[in-house]
Amino acid sequence: MDLRLPGLRGPRGPRRLLAAVAAVAVLAGAGTWTAVASDDPPPVHRTDRVMAVGDGVRLDTSYFTAGPAGRRPAVLLAHGFGGSKADVRAQAERLAEDGYAVLTWSARGFGGSTGRIGLNDPDGEIADVSRLIDWLAGQPQVELDAKGDPRVGVTGASYGGAAALLAAGHDDRVDAIAPAITYWDLADALFPDGVFKKLWAGLFVTSGGGCDRFEPRLCRMYERAAASGTADAEARALLRARSPSAVADRIDVPTLLVQGQSDSLFPLGQADEAARAIRANGAPVDVDWIAGGHDGGDPETDRVHTRVRAWFDRHLKGDQDAGTGPAFRVTRTGGVDSTDGRARLRGATADRYPGLRGGPRDIPLTGGEQRFDNPPGGTPPAVSALPGLGGQGGLSRLSSLGVGVSLDFPGQHARFDSAPLGSGLRVTGSPTVTVHVRSTRDEAVLFAKLYDVGPGSARPLLPSQLVTPVRVEGARAGQDVTITLPAIDHEVEKGHRLRLVLASTDLGYASPAARATHTVSLAGDLSVPTAPGLATAAAPLPAWVWWLPLAGALIAAALLLTARRRTTAPAPDPALAGVPLQVTGLSKRYAGSADRYAVRDVSFRVEKGQVLGLLGPNGAGKTTTLRMLMGLIRPDAGEIRVFGHAVRPGAPVLSRVGAFVEGAGFLPHLSGRENLELYWRATGRPPEDAHLDEALRIAGLGDALARAVRTYSQGMRQRLALAQAMLGLPELLILDEPTNGLDPPQIREMREVMIRYAATGRTVIVSSHLLAEVEQSCTHLVVMDRGRLVQAGPVGEIIGSGDTLLIGTGVPVAEPLAEKVAALPGVASVVHTDDGLLIRLGAEGTASALVAELVRLEVPVESVGPHRRLEDAFLTLIGGSA
Repeated sequence: MDLRLPGLRGPRGPRRLLAAVAAVAVLAGAGTWTAVASDDPPPVHRTDRVMAVGDGVRLDTSYFTAGPAGRRPAVLLAHGFGGSKADVRAQAERLAEDGYAVLTWSARGFGGSTGRIGLNDPDGEIADVSRLIDWLAGQPQVELDAKGDPRVGVTGASYGGAAALLAAGHDDRVDAIAPAITYWDLADALFPDGVFKKLWAGLFVTSGGGCDRFEPRLCRMYERAAASGTADAEARALLRARSPSAVADRIDVPTLLVQGQSDSLFPLGQADEAARAIRANGAPVDVDWIAGGHDGGDPETDRVHTRVRAWFDRHLKGDQDAGTGPAFRVTRTGGVDSTDGRARLRGATADRYPGLRGGPRDIPLTGGEQRFDNPPGGTPPAVSALPGLGGQGGLSRLSSLGVGVSLDFPGQHARFDSAPLGSGLRVTGSPTVTVHVRSTRDEAVLFAKLYDVGPGSARPLLPSQLVTPVRVEGARAGQDVTITLPAIDHEVEKGHRLRLVLASTDLGYASPAARATHTVSLAGDLSVPTAPGLATAAAPLPAWVWWLPLAGALIAAALLLTARRRTTAPAPDPALAGVPLQVTGLSKRYAGSADRYAVRDVSFRVEKGQVLGLLGPNGAGKTTTLRMLMGLIRPDAGEIRVFGHAVRPGAPVLSRVGAFVEGAGFLPHLSGRENLELYWRATGRPPEDAHLDEALRIAGLGDALARAVRTYSQGMRQRLALAQAMLGLPELLILDEPTNGLDPPQIREMREVMIRYAATGRTVIVSSHLLAEVEQSCTHLVVMDRGRLVQAGPVGEIIGSGDTLLIGTGVPVAEPLAEKVAALPGVASVVHTDDGLLIRLGAEGTASALVAELVRLEVPVESVGPHRRLEDAFLTLIGGSA
C-alpha cells in the first residue's frame, strides 16, 4: 500500500504522517487580522499565527493579502540566515499588492520560532515548508490546482533561496521558484575542493547565535572542521544532504536564478550548476547576475523585485504577456555618478544563458618554474576578500571601481603575467589554466587569483576580490592540475595585463599549518571566456546632455510662471523663529496613487539642543519624512517650517540644515581634509563660513585628516561624512542611519559626536534601527508606523510611561490566553517577552482593573510594573510589527 501523501515526491517514511498531523496543528486563534495602511484601498491585511509543526517546534508566521475577495496564487517568502520574517515584511506587502497571497515565516531557531537550526534539513526546515503549503491549501484566498494543492511559488535570498530550491525538489506542489544569492551545494560552498572556508563558516555560526543553537550533528561537524581545517566524509555528506544538489533530478519547475557577483560565500559557479541541472530536467531557467551579494555591492532591490513579480505573473498567474526579461542578464558597472557617488549600473543581456565557458580566448602567460613557501602555521596569510564586509561600500563594489585591498606576501606566491593586451577584453565566466605542481609534502593547498594589472605602478586589481582554493593530492611526485578560476564579469582595458597568482595562504580559508615548499610551472595558456553573444545596453547620457538645451529655452518662461507662486509663498512665522523644526499635518502619497500614503498627517516639533530619534519599522515612512524635511521632495499636504521659514526645494533656509544620508561619496586618493575642502568649494559659499576646524574637532578625526581616504576604516569614513554634514555648523543636523556598518566602539564614538554637537545648542535628528543606541544618545523620540505618527515625546516619558506594564509570569503564557488578554477592555496591545507580557493600556485602561481581569482569567501573575527598555516601548507602540 502506498502511504504517500498527495503532492509529495518519493518515499518519506514517518515524516509524511508527521506532515499530515502538523498540517492541522495550527494554534487556532493565534493571530488577528490587522490592516496595514487601512485607509488605503486596496489595503494589505496581515495576520500573525504560530503554527505547531511537531516535535515541540513552533513557527512564527505572517500571512498577507490585498485587493478584492477571490482566489489568487500564493507565494512563500523565506528570509536569510540569521534573520526572521520581519526582514521580508516590506517585500511581502509589495507582493500582496501585486495580487498574491503571501506567507512569511521565521525558520527554526530564528525570530519567534523555536527549534534548532538544521541548515535547511529536509526533515526539518524543508518539511516545514510542505506544512506551510498544506496550510495555504486551506485558505479561501488561495487558488488551487487540486484539492490540497495550492498554486504556489517560493522565493527568498541566501538561506531562503536554498529553501526555495529544496522545496521544489521535495514537494511537487511548488509551481515556480525565484531563489537569490544562494547555494547549490553547501559542502562545495563551505569546503571548495575540500578547503575549509573558515571565516564564512565562523560567521554562519555566530549569526546563528552560537554552536549550541544548531542541531547537535551540525555543531559537532563545525567543531571538527574548525579544529582540523578540513572536511571529513561525514561533514560533506551532512552538508550535501541539505543541498539542492541532492535533489537535482527532481527540480523541474520554472526557475529564476539571481546570483551575486560580489559574493565570496556563494559565487556565480553555484548558480551555474543549478541552471545546468534544472534545465536538464526540461524546466525554463533564467539567470541574472546582480551587482551585489554577500560581500556588498548594489542588491538592485527594486529591479529584482520587478523581475521576480513578472516571473510569478507568467508562471503562477499564467500571464503570457508578462515580460520576464532575458534568459541571461549581467549587471555591469560603468564609472561613478558624480551627483551621489554611486556606481552607474547597466545591463548586458543574451537570449540564452552562455554558461561559464562561452567564447574562450587563449592568453599566453610568461614566467618560468617558481618556488615559494607555505609558512609555518599558515601565517601571515594573504588577503583577498574580507567575508561579510557588506554594505554599499563592499570590497567587490570597490574593486569594480578600481580600488582593491588584495595582498600577497613575498616568498609565499608565484605569479605569471600576460603581455599587455592589444585591445580591450571582457571576461565573462570562469577562466581556466593548467599548471604543474610539486611540493615537499604529499598534499599541497594553493589559492589561485587572476589580477588585472594596469600600466606603470598601478596597484593590481582583483576583480570581485575572488579566489579559488586548489587541493593537490600526490604533490610530492608532481601533478598537472587544471584550475578553474572564479566566475567574473570584468573589463580588462587595452594595455593592461592579466596576472595569475598562486599563493600558499588566504585569510578566509584554513591552510595547512606545516611548513612546505611548492614548485609551480605553467602547463598551458590561460583560457578566458568572453560570452560573445552578450549585448550591453548603451550607457545613459548624463542628464544635462538633454535637459540643458531645453532648460535654457524654458528658463524665461519658468521664471514668469513661478514669479506669482514665489510671491505667494508662506511668509515666515515670527513665533517659530527660534524653533529648529515644526512639522504640521505632513502627508505624502505614493507615486501614481491618489489615495495611498507613504506619510499621512504627521505633526511634531523639535527644540534647540535636542537629539531627536526617528523610529519605526521598515515601511514606516521615516525616509520619506526625512527627504521632505531636507527639501528633496515636496509634501502633498501639510507644512514644514525650519526656524519659522517654510521648507521648499531650494529654500534659502535649508542653508541652516546639514544632512547625512547613506554616507557620502569621497575621492579615495585625496585626504580627508582635501575631500571636505573640495566639497565646500563646490557649494560656492565663502571659505570662512565652513567652520572646518570646528566641525573636524567635533567629529574627532585627529591626525587621520592628512591621510588618503582609501586608508580609512568604515568608522572613520562615517565620521568624515558627519564632518561634511557639519560644515558650516548647521543649526539643524539630519542623520539617516549614521551607525550602519560600524562595530560597537565606533558606534559609541558616533554617539559621542552627536551628543557633543547638540551640546553646542544645535539640534540633531537621527533615524536609526539600533534601539539601545537611540536610548542612550537621544533626548526625544518620534515613533512612526505605516506612515503615521504613533507617539512623540521625551525618551524618559516614552520608556517609563504609565500606560505600558510588564506583567511577570511564572510560566509562559499560552497564545490563546494572550489572545483573551488582548481582547480585554482598556488593553491596546499585548506582546510576549521572556519575562511575561508587555501590555499597553488604552485611554480607558487602568492598572488595577487590568490586574483584576488577569486574575479572573487565571493568568499566573507574579509581578506588575512599568517597563524600562526602549525596545519594549517600541514593540508595544507598533504592536510587535517591526
